[in-house]
Amino acid sequence: MKKVESVIRPESFPALREKLDEVEVNGLTVSEVAGYGKQKGLEGVFRGTRYEIKLYPKVKVEMIVDEEQVDQIINLIKETCITGETGDGKIFIYPVENVIRIRTGEEGKEAII
Repeated sequence: MKKVESVIRPESFPALREKLDEVEVNGLTVSEVAGYGKQKGLEGVFRGTRYEIKLYPKVKVEMIVDEEQVDQIINLIKETCITGETGDGKIFIYPVENVIRIRTGEEGKEAII
């Protein structure tokens, strides 16, 4: 099993959610986050006052999937979330040793289906 975590633009999430439903991803954790990478922030002017935006709003999407699904999900995220602009996001892949469903005690693959 693997954990696929992506940090994407908020406006990309609705389309990504639809695509993940189509490939039968059984569960997601979604968080509103803020951060920056190469963007570093930008400067603006409001009513004559300069201000700096250092963190951009993002959405973090996390899912635990069977190892066989990982490449398909990575490609789906890349295809759905690309704009070609700086700030499209990142995808992280982590190994998952075990998953335990608290309610039933099921473990491993049975706990994620």
